[in-house]
Amino acid sequence: MNYLGENIRFLRKQKGFTQADLAHKLGLNRSLIGAYEEGRSEPRLKTMQALCLLFKTDLEQLVNSDLSAAVTGKKTVDIKGEKLRILPIPVSEDGKEGISLIPEKASAGYTQGYGDPEFIEQLATAQLPFPELPSERTIRIFQIHGNSMLPVLPGSYVIAEYVDNWEHIKSHECYILITRNDGIVYKRVTNNIREKKELLLVSDNNEYRPYNLPIEEVLEVWKARGIVSFELPDPRDYSGSLNHSMLDMMNELKAEMASLRKKLN
Repeated sequence: MNYLGENIRFLRKQKGFTQADLAHKLGLNRSLIGAYEEGRSEPRLKTMQALCLLFKTDLEQLVNSDLSAAVTGKKTVDIKGEKLRILPIPVSEDGKEGISLIPEKASAGYTQGYGDPEFIEQLATAQLPFPELPSERTIRIFQIHGNSMLPVLPGSYVIAEYVDNWEHIKSHECYILITRNDGIVYKRVTNNIREKKELLLVSDNNEYRPYNLPIEEVLEVWKARGIVSFELPDPRDYSGSLNHSMLDMMNELKAEMASLRKKLN
């Protein structure tokens, strides 16, 4: 998020300046200060440097940090993922963007080295000629583990597209999330960022309960575009799972019928 306008207003008021006072110190028209503070216009680099000198701050903080937070005690939540570092991308000798492969054994390392270009360069890369994959987007392949997303089997590789704005996460679709404490997670996501500053993560395997992930825990988001698996599903497993689900439904129906009889009697 760009805090430039809010910061100029906050710093001006903190110094006790009117808009006219600040304009005079910068050699500008007063109307320009109002435009800066309201986000209708952005100052030139020379003006921003003068602001940094006047208010004793640096350009990065002036633009990207909520300078009022330290005074008011309010907590700023980055709901878009705008404060992330530049995404390291491997490039081949012919100038083509490589697709990094993150196998299960590299998952723990990725949560620590996701922003390190040297770490990313050490990962294996691939080229996928599938027309379904957008050529202008950054793609990575993550190997998943666990049974929470069955019928997608453990050990499967999820082909995923980088999401640079977390507000664009579409509810009920599948994503790879790089998290601070849970590592690499593959889940179906409900987007509650604007309302609750969190994501609801849901497993396709109903034996796993949904849970909320605070947006502060998220490091990266990748939208699932496809699955590659070398473990073919066993129809007996599917049949057993189906029978188990039907048995659960029958038991629930019996319980409801029993409850209804009690009410009628």
